[in-house]
Amino acid sequence: MSQLTVVLPFALPIPEFAPDLVRSLQAPALGALLSRTSSRQRVPLNDAVRALPHEQWLAKALGLADGGGPAWAAAAMRRFGVKPEAGTWFIVNPIHIEIARTHLMMGDPRHLGLSEPESRALFDTALPYFEEAGHTLVYGDAGTWFMRADDWAGLDTATPEAALGMDLTDWMPAGERAAAFRRLQNEVQILWHTHPVNAVREARRLPPVNAFWAWGAADAGRLPAPNAPTLAVLDDGGVVEHLADARVEDLAQFAAGIDGDTILYCASAAPYAVGADWGGWIAQLQQLEAALFAPILDALMKRRLREVRLVLSHRDALAEFTTTAMAQRAFWRRISLDSLL
Repeated sequence: MSQLTVVLPFALPIPEFAPDLVRSLQAPALGALLSRTSSRQRVPLNDAVRALPHEQWLAKALGLADGGGPAWAAAAMRRFGVKPEAGTWFIVNPIHIEIARTHLMMGDPRHLGLSEPESRALFDTALPYFEEAGHTLVYGDAGTWFMRADDWAGLDTATPEAALGMDLTDWMPAGERAAAFRRLQNEVQILWHTHPVNAVREARRLPPVNAFWAWGAADAGRLPAPNAPTLAVLDDGGVVEHLADARVEDLAQFAAGIDGDTILYCASAAPYAVGADWGGWIAQLQQLEAALFAPILDALMKRRLREVRLVLSHRDALAEFTTTAMAQRAFWRRISLDSLL
């Protein structure tokens, strides 16, 4: 039998809203998985790492952590069929930065709606500027590029998800080479400001692509640990999708075919929590109750799974709940969602 870990970013409600959200949520299978456990723990955020708790957890689980943060660039490149040359590589995401009343904010890169032709055109225009700065730029897909910048190896960067919705002043790359990053960023921003792609996008009332975000630095030879679990993605996981061994389309088929230690990453609740759409968050978890939690509980009780672990997070904390078929027999433990509080 196999072990399944389900990583659910932002499925842990934030404390100020948790009581009301838990009362509104009808999810008995999730309640059983959270209530009848063999172990549970809450892990606070490591403030020294500029990544969200679930990103820190996943980086460690895959053996792709650098100082606790995700060192994912080289592994993601290989998923695109690109073998990185020796050196230090960064993930580069084209993004939209908007001016709020008092600060700059990043729009969610996953909602940018950037097409392949648009991305290619912006990439080709920026490429000479990266090369002039001594950095190789490689195209992955519309939302994911890669940059080799050996002299930026010590740059302290933040993941896009950590910076999302925050004052970007506090999340820009820091360190000895930060000024060099800002120079290149400014040059590209000026270049893209009048780019035909953005003129067309603005005419269609789409946000312009006016900056890029660099993060996830890794040495070219950095690979997942030999004993790392298999990683599967249930929905759009952003860059995590580009680290995955499989994308899950049929959950029942996936559950029946699990062999060994497997991580299932499901980020479908995250956009609702980030956007403070708590009605949407409840609706999404209700969908996951039928599509995910109930089938997993059934597979556990039928002993197709030896152990199930749920890893739930919000911006400031992470909780782990581990259960087995034997733990589920603890009928004296009331099934509830109180563990989410």
